[in-house]
Amino acid sequence: MTGSEAKSANSGPLAGVKVVDLTSVFMGPLATVQLADLGADVIKVEAPSGDTIRKIGPNGDIGLGPIYLHLNRNKRSICLDLKAKAGREALLRLIKDADVLVYNVRPAAMERLDLGYETLSAINPGLIYVGMLGFSQKGPYAPLAAYDDLIQGASGFADTFARAGGEPRYAPAAVADRSAGLYAFGVIAAALFARTRTGKGQRIDIPMFEVMASQVLGDHMLGETFIPAQGPMGYQRLLVAERRPYQTKDGHICCTVYTDGQWRAFLRLCGWPDMFDGDPRFRDMNQRTKHVVELYTMVSDELGKRTTEAWLEMLQQADIPCFRVHTFESLMHDPHLVETGFFMAGDHPDLGSIRQMRSPAEWSDTPASVRSLAARLGENTREVLAEAGYDKAEIAAMIASGAAIPAQS
Repeated sequence: MTGSEAKSANSGPLAGVKVVDLTSVFMGPLATVQLADLGADVIKVEAPSGDTIRKIGPNGDIGLGPIYLHLNRNKRSICLDLKAKAGREALLRLIKDADVLVYNVRPAAMERLDLGYETLSAINPGLIYVGMLGFSQKGPYAPLAAYDDLIQGASGFADTFARAGGEPRYAPAAVADRSAGLYAFGVIAAALFARTRTGKGQRIDIPMFEVMASQVLGDHMLGETFIPAQGPMGYQRLLVAERRPYQTKDGHICCTVYTDGQWRAFLRLCGWPDMFDGDPRFRDMNQRTKHVVELYTMVSDELGKRTTEAWLEMLQQADIPCFRVHTFESLMHDPHLVETGFFMAGDHPDLGSIRQMRSPAEWSDTPASVRSLAARLGENTREVLAEAGYDKAEIAAMIASGAAIPAQS
């Protein structure tokens, strides 16, 4: 499906919204793929070297690695050299009627290219100009580079592993990038709504450090919430080493015994029906949190006495939340995900059949959709330039000069 066909077939809630996407790697592309899945026309503007994430994993040698595929579907790719006068002018034409511009290079780099907010808002007063940054530009960290690992450490997230009995470490997932990307998606959608009321665009900075700090401290500020402090920091239920998948006789199981009713039911299953009312450790949530190590150790010891299947049956009948522990591989065959159509197969013109995951939200009227799979670098260069008003001769001249680059056949 071509870009123009994709636009005409689009009926998502953001249909008609034009997004110029200057982002790369994880954080920015995650935000813009959410917009794209919901119908926005996202034009991904890449430098001649392309998004570095293209090169990771199978088919990275042709710039279509799997992580790139998941983060950049439903987008069109145009390749411009923004350091060339003609390349920058082409970008300005795209911005002239755009609703949103998203970038994740440092603001100083945008200013060097004369692509700062003042310049672009003069061209398009309705533009929502979004910077996805490492740090707020109001503080001393403003010029620093930021990557997911650094922000996990800087935000205190890595410290949660140490407080849970291990060493500071990074989660084996891009949690900072993805958290900031999802937060940015919501902010951009809200900014579009605000513009319907005011008619004005605006500049928005979304700093990854502050996003992650707010999430970590939202759980763990605790006593320091009050002035003066009324206790230490750290929500103990989340930080104890015993909060983990529990080993059974033949595997592992997730089990959350949390409410009064769930604890009563669990203690009955263990043969201690009178313990809840007789033991002050179970009196209320506050007491259970104070004694969380002892109580979670009790749960761990009990769950080790039976098989996973036996516990799943018993716990589910008692209405105690539980789930088997998936591996990456077993998750691909989860019967619920299969039944709900979570995984979709699509035919990519360069790769053959590939597996995609549908957008999780379920809409009654304007659902998200996969209209096109991730594009090759510059696959839509000619098409997008033509939509911007360039004729064939002008496009040919730009390509010959290196200001614009089409996909290589």
